[in-house]
Amino acid sequence: MTVVAATKYVSVRDMAALAEAGVEVVGENRAQDLQAKHDVYGDAFRWHFIGHLQSRKAPLVSELSELCHSLASESAARKLTIPALVEVNLSGEPTKSGVTPEELPALLGLYPDVRGLMTMPPATGDPEGSRPYFRRLRELAEHHGLRDLSMGTSQDYPVAAEEGATYVRVGAVLWPR
Repeated sequence: MTVVAATKYVSVRDMAALAEAGVEVVGENRAQDLQAKHDVYGDAFRWHFIGHLQSRKAPLVSELSELCHSLASESAARKLTIPALVEVNLSGEPTKSGVTPEELPALLGLYPDVRGLMTMPPATGDPEGSRPYFRRLRELAEHHGLRDLSMGTSQDYPVAAEEGATYVRVGAVLWPR
């Protein structure tokens, strides 16, 4: 399993602490922040994009990242050129990005370099509340022959690991606000 240090709330200056601590993989949520941080720390990390992917930002994400965790649209798929995980909205929450499980096959057929799936379960005070969403994502990945699962954040990463996560995205446990 790969731990991805989510750097959404880490300033460019404070990225040095992550490099000094030996963090290898960082995940950024916004393309403009990815650019700013990459400009200063380029080879210090392996870069992942973990935020909502807009099609107009896909070329920049492709240039700076080795993996996108959040492919969720045909328009972004047409512009992305790196391996990707398809974001699946299993909770049905309208505020969350991602394709429905029913839409997944069409996107898988469109993008040739999908390595796996990603999901964000509803926020809960109990990490066990995330388990059904993680289990469902694993089942979808198995059904489609995909190996990678990006699931779990600072609030529920132990449960995600138990359910087969190959990537967990943690930020708050590394960099409390």
